[in-house]
Amino acid sequence: MTSDRRARFPIGLTITVSVCLVILCGLGTWQVQRLRWKEGLLAQIAALQAASARPVLPALAAVSDPRKLDFIRVEVDCPGLATAKFVEMWGVKDGAPGRRLISACPLPSGPYRTLLVDRGFVDESMGVRPPVQASDAPVHVIGVLRLADKRNLFAPPDDPAHGKFYTRDLRAMATLLGAPDPAPVFLGAETATNPGVPELVPSPLPTDIPNNHLQYVMTWFGLAVALAGVYSAMLSRWLKTQ
Repeated sequence: MTSDRRARFPIGLTITVSVCLVILCGLGTWQVQRLRWKEGLLAQIAALQAASARPVLPALAAVSDPRKLDFIRVEVDCPGLATAKFVEMWGVKDGAPGRRLISACPLPSGPYRTLLVDRGFVDESMGVRPPVQASDAPVHVIGVLRLADKRNLFAPPDDPAHGKFYTRDLRAMATLLGAPDPAPVFLGAETATNPGVPELVPSPLPTDIPNNHLQYVMTWFGLAVALAGVYSAMLSRWLKTQ
């Protein structure tokens, strides 16, 4: 009888259900971690809304860990920024594709010699670009320091030879712009660097970042509970037939 029961026990189903439960619980745990990260990010943004701009040089010199520079509002005078050389990075704004223009801002002192500035977004349908020419005219920029985005599996390869980027590779961009010793963060401009070029739109701090991770947590753990319940019911029925 014992060997017959063992032969009839749904071993394959049990293994499959166990693997699925591990995967579902793993996904639920990952979403819990993502939830905590997103709540921290939203708290940072909320605090930043009322924060005044700090001089960029002391801010960069105050910390050695670039992660502590993320989401700090600063201000800086950038010589010649309005007509500086730029590289383009693909982006999306309000559902429309376009290009973000990235230029280098020389720094007179501190631990870094240059800071890359995201000057704003130009819609793909517009061919307008700011002029590029030598100038020392200072441009006062207020913006937010941000860490560079990490490359993901879906990002196309960058094309530095033509100044086209799909990820914010600060080192490669700095090399192409001739910007020595760049800071490990970039400055997302909140103020216009080219008031005469309205097509170049500064990107303000995002305020509509969705936070659906709690729903995902409930979904994954809910599926795990449902699967465990179905399996328990099937196992209970099997036991009654023995």
